[in-house]
Amino acid sequence: QVQLTESGGGLVQAGGSLRLSCAASGGTFTTYGMGWFRQAPGKEREFVAAVSWSYGNKYYADFMKGRFTISRDSAKNTVNLQMNSLKPEDTAVYYCAAKAAYDSRYLGHHYAYDYWGQGTQVTVSS
Repeated sequence: QVQLTESGGGLVQAGGSLRLSCAASGGTFTTYGMGWFRQAPGKEREFVAAVSWSYGNKYYADFMKGRFTISRDSAKNTVNLQMNSLKPEDTAVYYCAAKAAYDSRYLGHHYAYDYWGQGTQVTVSS
């Protein structure tokens, strides 16, 4: 059973940084696409970033504008999201997700993912 566990969320002032980590277990992830999504209160879940576990190809939502960086550590089975220059509008619950069959066409769509973590809260104060 695949399990995803996020960590690294918290409270930070605007302009600050946080690094989220997602520990993946219970599967062989070489064919997987891994993504980060976020959901603010009253809003739909939105795509943040994704990475191919095998190839390392990275995909970002347009609103990132170079502020966030996704990476994966195959030796540790973790996927990380480095978030810099945080803004109050980045406040949300951030979720790690795994898509068993990597397909770049669908990495930006939450419905395409097979497994989800429990989420970690990120709060950015102004």
